[in-house]
Amino acid sequence: MTENVDCVVIGAGVVGLAVARSIAQAGREVIILEKADAFGTETSSRHSEVIHAGIYYTPGSLKARFCVEGKRAMYAFCDDHGVEYRNCGKIIVATDDAQISELERLKANAAGNGVTDLEWMTPAQVTEMEPAVSCVGALWSPSTGILDSHSFMLALLGDAEAAGAFMALKCPVTGGQVMNDGIRIDCGGDAPMSLFANVVINSGGLWAQEIARLIGGIPENTIPPTYYCKGNYYTLSGKPPFGRPIYPVPEKAGLGVHVTVDLGGQVRFGPDVEWIDSLDYEVDPGRADGFYGAVRKYFPDLENGAIQPGYSGIRPKIQAPGEPAKDFVIQGQDDHGVSGLVNLFGIESPGMTSSLAIAAHISRII
Repeated sequence: MTENVDCVVIGAGVVGLAVARSIAQAGREVIILEKADAFGTETSSRHSEVIHAGIYYTPGSLKARFCVEGKRAMYAFCDDHGVEYRNCGKIIVATDDAQISELERLKANAAGNGVTDLEWMTPAQVTEMEPAVSCVGALWSPSTGILDSHSFMLALLGDAEAAGAFMALKCPVTGGQVMNDGIRIDCGGDAPMSLFANVVINSGGLWAQEIARLIGGIPENTIPPTYYCKGNYYTLSGKPPFGRPIYPVPEKAGLGVHVTVDLGGQVRFGPDVEWIDSLDYEVDPGRADGFYGAVRKYFPDLENGAIQPGYSGIRPKIQAPGEPAKDFVIQGQDDHGVSGLVNLFGIESPGMTSSLAIAAHISRII
């Protein structure tokens, strides 16, 4: 059976839900296809739940632009929809004198992105705010926050459905074809069917490249490679010693093993960087040794045995290990030649913070 629809959004992660909401609120018919039995079960629910300020990304990049725009939109959205969050700020610490120059670079980079509110902190100021932290200097980011990511996604879905969107769960994409006057998407699950759509948004996250290859007529040379970068998190037992995120200076494939505090006050350390060949969310207890060494640079009182394996997330990277970080890839007709198709590749951090801005951009594209 084949049904005609206006717009299909593939993937019910945070970006897919934001895109579906934006398109539906513009008055278009939208069906969201999700292979899992619930929304946001992969990358969108396995991260630090931090609202990023826009500090780290290359000025002029999509990551920089959408993070800054998305942060403002996210705070307003949460206020309007009653989504719990805390604009708690974060501290980026230098643990030796050689790292001060990196903080200077970050401050200048942030200013290039329009983030002009970073402030220098002395060690004494850091101690006053976060007594457990040891450093030689730091930056204060007042616009960083934390939120309940599940509630945020639930509110996005609620808006989308109120505007007429429909979500089909346990409905994986199994194939498709670019046609003369639209795109056919073949769906599996309990009731296999095909949808003939005017517009298709491939927001498949970890599976976006695989989905693109399943749709005949998308040029193979426009589909980037996929690399999986796993980030493991460990939880801290005992009384929480921190009140806000604490970040070290960033490392090549991530932002370093940092402290995040959820809305309930639980402290988590992570993520680290572990390149993997296939999806595996198990957290190896043996990796804790590396966490102790990294965290004690700024939290020297961390006791042996105080952290336990928590959870992990997997970043959909489009660069190989050792390669420089790459920007979000958002492809429209000018990129692949297919009318009505938008492919999203490499939507990793700051994907959640950027989600509303990405959605607004895609609405303009289509």
